[in-house]
Amino acid sequence: MAELAPGMRVRTRTADPEGHTRLPRYARGAVGVLVEQAGVHPLADDRARGRAASPQQVWHVRFAAADLFGSGDHTVTVELWADYLTPIEEPA
Repeated sequence: MAELAPGMRVRTRTADPEGHTRLPRYARGAVGVLVEQAGVHPLADDRARGRAASPQQVWHVRFAAADLFGSGDHTVTVELWADYLTPIEEPA
């Protein structure tokens, strides 16, 4: 995975795991922009399942409300673990 940095466009994963996840259903598969790092923490999904979890970056990711909900002229910022994010390569 490419190194994550503020301003980078990312897509969230689309998996619908069984059990707990901190990736809201409304944000799955959505494209957003990294705003800032929000710390380094173990993945909550793994911890909820009783698994050992190594700390990873957590990011504030900004989405257009219309992309998430079909309407709205504002943005929505969601706190997401790096595991949920895939950088989008910009066209050359």
